[in-house]
Amino acid sequence: MEKKSVEELKEIAKDLRKKVVTILYEAGSGHPGGSLSAADFVTACYFYEMNVDPKNPKWAERDRFVLSKGHVCPVLYAALSTRGFFPEETLHTLRKEGSPLQGHPNFNCPGIDIPTGSLGQGLACAVGMAIGLKYDKKNSRVFAVLGDGECQEGEIWEAAQTANKYKLDNLIAFVDKNNLQIDGPTDEVMPLLNLGEKFKAFGFEVYDIDGNDMNQIVQTLDEIRGKGQNQKPKCIIGRTIKGKGVSFMENQVGWHGVAPKKDELERALKDIEEGF
Repeated sequence: MEKKSVEELKEIAKDLRKKVVTILYEAGSGHPGGSLSAADFVTACYFYEMNVDPKNPKWAERDRFVLSKGHVCPVLYAALSTRGFFPEETLHTLRKEGSPLQGHPNFNCPGIDIPTGSLGQGLACAVGMAIGLKYDKKNSRVFAVLGDGECQEGEIWEAAQTANKYKLDNLIAFVDKNNLQIDGPTDEVMPLLNLGEKFKAFGFEVYDIDGNDMNQIVQTLDEIRGKGQNQKPKCIIGRTIKGKGVSFMENQVGWHGVAPKKDELERALKDIEEGF
C-alpha cells in the first residue's frame, strides 16, 4: 500500500471516528472514549506505517498489532474494515451473537494478531511476538497500543524489563495518555507520575507527543523507522483527549463505556464532520 499523506490520514481518522460512534450506537454498548482518543495513532499504523496484507492476514512477514486496551476495539475494527480485511457491512454486527466483532478482539476477526482485553497483558504479548520475530530473523515489527490506566499494572513493567533485556528495537509501544480511566482521573485512581521517565528508566527510547496530532505522529514514526536496529525498544507517550472529536464526550470519564443514543449519535457525527 502506498503511504497516505497527512491530510489523507486526517480524513481517514475522521471516517474511523464516525464509524466508531455509529456502530456503538447500533450495538447499544461499547467504549467510545478511548476508541476516539486512539483513532489517530491507529490510523497512522494501518494507513501509513505498518506492512500488512488484507488478502493474507496471517502473512509471516507482516508487522503485528496488539491492542492491549482491547475494550477500544471499535476503532481497530473500523480500521481493519477500511483497510480491506473484511467487508464494511460486517462492522454493523458489532457485539451481536455470532459476529466476529465482539467486545474485545479475538481470532474470529481477520487481522487480529492476538485476543486482548485483560488489561496489563498486551505489552507482554507484544514483547513475546517481538522476541519470536528476532528469533526467526524477520524484519517485521510489533506495534502495541496501551492505555495509561493499565500502566498501573505490574505486568507492564515486567514486560518493559524484558524488552530491554532482549534489545527489542522491533517493538513500538504507544501509550494513549488521555488521563482518564473507568473509575476516574488516573492521577486520583493511582498516580502514574512521569510515564516517559519511567519507560526511559526501563531502557526504552521515549517520544512525548500530541497523540491527536497526525503531523507529530507521522514525524515520530519516520524518526523511529530511520533509526533502524539500534537495540532499543521504543515508547511513544501520546498525550490525547478521551472522546476526541465529539464535544460532549471530550474529557468526560462518563463516556468511557457508554454507547450514544440516537440524538447523541447525530450530534457526534456533526461534531466529527465539522471539527467542532
